[in-house]
Amino acid sequence: LVMSDAQDVSTLQTAEALCQAYLAGQRAFSGLSLNQADLRARDLKGADLSYAELSDADLAQANLRGADLSYASLRSANLTETDLRGAMLIGTDLRQALLTGTQLHDADYDPAETLFPKGFDPAKAGMKQDRQVS
Repeated sequence: LVMSDAQDVSTLQTAEALCQAYLAGQRAFSGLSLNQADLRARDLKGADLSYAELSDADLAQANLRGADLSYASLRSANLTETDLRGAMLIGTDLRQALLTGTQLHDADYDPAETLFPKGFDPAKAGMKQDRQVS
């Protein structure tokens, strides 16, 4: 994929447009804004979704393995049975997110900056701390 073929993320207004760009080989979606998007069971493995606005999005059963979701807002997102193994969740806002059955093994998080739902234990989920908190 030639970089000039890559779609500007500001032009991606729908979940369908995002998936089409991904299928075309694009992986850089930093800063994307798709609140309430329906991305259920979509394959976005390895995508750069850092700083993305995905609040209230439906990502249930999606493949986000190895995706970069650093500083993304996934507030109130449905992540039920989503594959987030090895994903970057540094500074990610996951408050009120549904994490039932979510695969988070080896996902990186920052204990000082990543925001989890009340009562969520990242260690129990097999997540890796990006840095030690003193």
